[in-house]
Amino acid sequence: MVRPYAVTGGRTRPSTRLTLDLMSYVTAVDADCAPAVDHARARVLALLRGGSRPVAELAADADLPLTVVRVLLGDLAEAGLVRIDPPRRAPVGPHADPELLREIAARLREL
Repeated sequence: MVRPYAVTGGRTRPSTRLTLDLMSYVTAVDADCAPAVDHARARVLALLRGGSRPVAELAADADLPLTVVRVLLGDLAEAGLVRIDPPRRAPVGPHADPELLREIAARLREL
């Protein structure tokens, strides 16, 4: 097991000025360059092979702290290997499902 500070080189924030919201969507731009990155960054890229995913989901699936994943994503974005898009907005109006929103709120309270 490698300590999180070793993975990030002791950094706690991405070196870029990216805004990485929990629900920002990350997409792999060039996954073929994965062998040129270390194991932790290659693992994040491998998780993105299936398509774009939110930052929070990546952290959970990579089994890494959110701060570590944010630093790794900042490095990958600087290298041009990922694109980070703002969070997608929830549907409003007739397409919004109030029951789904209530269920999400209830599940969050359980945490």
